[in-house]
Amino acid sequence: MEKEGNSRQGIQVISRAVKVLRALEGRPEGLSLSAIAKEVNLPRSTVQRIVGALSSEGFLISASPTSRVRLGPSLVSLGSAAKADIDRVIIPHMKKLSAEVEETVDLSVQDGTSMIFIDQVVADSQKLRAVSAVGDAFPIHTCANGKAILAKMRDSEVEELLTLSALNQLTTFTVTDIKQLKAEIDKVRKKGVAFDREEHCEGVCATGISIDDPYGRNIAISIPVPSVRFNRNKRVIADKLIEYKAIIEKALGATLQ
Repeated sequence: MEKEGNSRQGIQVISRAVKVLRALEGRPEGLSLSAIAKEVNLPRSTVQRIVGALSSEGFLISASPTSRVRLGPSLVSLGSAAKADIDRVIIPHMKKLSAEVEETVDLSVQDGTSMIFIDQVVADSQKLRAVSAVGDAFPIHTCANGKAILAKMRDSEVEELLTLSALNQLTTFTVTDIKQLKAEIDKVRKKGVAFDREEHCEGVCATGISIDDPYGRNIAISIPVPSVRFNRNKRVIADKLIEYKAIIEKALGATLQ
């Protein structure tokens, strides 16, 4: 019984530490201990002990003279290892998906109000193809992968994020009205996939879907298509994305077993 109790206590400590780290995600300016305690609903004294332990390992560092803390450099190496695992598991499936639909497949991750393209499989079978460069950042409201990520969030989170975004109009088709965007996000939740109908770049459409990442990042795969062949292929592409979402998530889960 003592061993079981210690095990439960250890799991609780890890869970609390993760909550503290997540509270600091996307907060480069850091948070005070009191702010973290409020965010994770824990006593300040408990947060202080957790922060002390995480800081000793380099997972947190001081953000200001006023005792704020932020995520530290040790997380970078862990993030790099996670990225390597993601590439190792996801890219082979992206290659198969690309071969089946004969289109380029992109992998992207949310960074605040943007989606960053972090990997890609280019389809060479098409003379006319849509290709974005790895490292490109698209405003989250203008792209299929961004809308797929927004659909995973609670309404309050979506509204908060879209309020922070400039909602710039990149083409005549870009949706910049928050109510209209939220209505479209509701459709994504029902259909499971998101569409970009020339909203980021005229002449280019895309279909995107979110991937449940065991490392906690908001990632998505998307398939950009020249608008001239989008409508006749979008249903097939959407069905394939739903199929491969299940395959990839199962493969990612298997890496943790």
